[in-house]
Amino acid sequence: MDFMTALRQQRLVAIVRGSDAEASFQTVMALAESGIALVEVSLSGTGALDVIRRARAELGTDAWLGAGTVLTAQDAEQAVDAGANLVVTPGLGAGVQEALRLGLPVVAGVLTPTDVIAARAAGATALKIFPASTVGGPSYLKALQGPFPDAPFVPVGGVDVSAAKDYLALGAAAVGVGSPLVGDAADGGDLAALRKRAANFRAVCK
Repeated sequence: MDFMTALRQQRLVAIVRGSDAEASFQTVMALAESGIALVEVSLSGTGALDVIRRARAELGTDAWLGAGTVLTAQDAEQAVDAGANLVVTPGLGAGVQEALRLGLPVVAGVLTPTDVIAARAAGATALKIFPASTVGGPSYLKALQGPFPDAPFVPVGGVDVSAAKDYLALGAAAVGVGSPLVGDAADGGDLAALRKRAANFRAVCK
């Protein structure tokens, strides 16, 4: 299944950014076991490349496993080497260009209409509105959809279950969710609680 098909079916990208590499790995596995098929491991987390490498070995070649917070060309190259088959960025830059050159789908960070135009011109696969909650949340998504009705937007930042429902009702391709879903699991917290939150988000996003 290609990435956009998976994104529109799943409607949820889980974002793992942890201070503990082992806990981050266990979090990725718990999310996958909970039926969340699109997981992004942020390179700003501890031991992120090793987390991606280990998760890829466990999940197999077909699973969508992304690297997030990809800023530079080197970040993109290292992410691919570790086994990432998806790149997510907080904004536009060399990481976007290199990931596209390497043939990976890219969810590129945008905020303004100018960003959206630039990201689409660059060939970004989907557009991550970040930080969505601080610029108006669902109402900002609706405003951006005026000039860009067909853009595959993925709001990220402060997306709880209620906001996820609102974004998806407005036509977002998917939502990206970090701490409201992952909580403290990637820092060594409760995986059982993570699984409960995962079930709640899946119910909304399905």
